Amino acid sequence: MKIKIRTEKIRFSIAVPTSMAAWAAKKIPQSAIDAMRKKTAEPYRQLVTRENFRFLLNACSEELKANKGLEAVHVEAADGTFVSVIL
Repeated sequence: MKIKIRTEKIRFSIAVPTSMAAWAAKKIPQSAIDAMRKKTAEPYRQLVTRENFRFLLNACSEELKANKGLEAVHVEAADGTFVSVIL
């Protein structure tokens, strides 16, 4: 995955391996997961867990690899700020 950010003052580009997504999921603090759970409707509240999030990431990893090169996010603001996320 490639992340590109460009403003008037900076240009930032970083390559992030898709395998790091599972690692990042482990590092999400429990307080953030609890906050997401509070904002979720009651019948689905019990599904907001770190384990389910990691399961979804693992299930989607093959699709992310299959769609390599797809630009998932492309934003250009009026002030010239540019953000792009390419799988």
